[in-house]
Amino acid sequence: MNNAAASAGPPENTGSMLSRIKKYGPGYLFLVPAVVLFVLFLWLPIVKGILFSFENVDFVKGNSFVGLDNYRTVFQDDTIGESIKNTLYYMFLCLVIGFWVPILFAVAISEIRRFQGVFRVMAYLPNVIPIVVLYGLWRWIYDPVGPINAALQWLGLDPVMFMTDPRWSMASLVIMETWQSFGSAMLIYLAAVLSIPKDWYEAAEIDGAGVWARIRHITLPSIKGLIGLLLIMQLIATSQGYQSQLAMLDGGPVNATMTYGLKIVKYAFTSQNYGVASAMGVLMFIVLGVLAVIQFRLSNREDG
Repeated sequence: MNNAAASAGPPENTGSMLSRIKKYGPGYLFLVPAVVLFVLFLWLPIVKGILFSFENVDFVKGNSFVGLDNYRTVFQDDTIGESIKNTLYYMFLCLVIGFWVPILFAVAISEIRRFQGVFRVMAYLPNVIPIVVLYGLWRWIYDPVGPINAALQWLGLDPVMFMTDPRWSMASLVIMETWQSFGSAMLIYLAAVLSIPKDWYEAAEIDGAGVWARIRHITLPSIKGLIGLLLIMQLIATSQGYQSQLAMLDGGPVNATMTYGLKIVKYAFTSQNYGVASAMGVLMFIVLGVLAVIQFRLSNREDG
């Protein structure tokens, strides 16, 4: 009898499995294209990049295994050390100049009682400007005879060579990128600020708290977790920065804007040394993986 009961089990389990497949199968089929694209365009390039980092890549004669030679080239190239310093400097400037701008705008707009929607649209408008137009616009703004230098000369000050002076070049790019991209982060912060219960603010106003007291003791502590999460995301994004450095200055002047990401592009598409470029990418992948783990833990802590 026990044997009969045992033998009756599998068909029952099989039947329930078949019913689940029948019930959820069509839904899983809709996931197949996304999974295929995810594997082909994300994980396969990652795996190929790791393999290329141990090879001398030649698309004509074929690849040959070189072991750790590509990594030795990376660590022996003095210009890569300079690019790492530039990248860290770029990340620092983005943190000091750009990270707090969306927070300030979000808090300021949340305190506005009228025409709040107009100010939201105005803050987000730079995000919709095409990149080509953006670079052309800021080249004109930073020009030696552009509006900024014209204003400085009107005030009796010397003009600033934003694009040709190594002391100003990286900061100039950061200011441009901050102006262009702060709107999207501002909307995220603004949504978080507007989700704070209004009763807290009303109670604070009854107790005599002013605007600055409400911001300090209610607004900022309430979005502290979001600030930490977006900080990690910004560090990950800025560590890969190369687009504006390439388009505006091509790493100049005097390699002042030659970031690590731009150095990878130079190795891959200028020198056509894909093996060394892949090795640099793998090293960056490891560092960004650590930052991603930190971001994941912060996200779980915020959800908790």
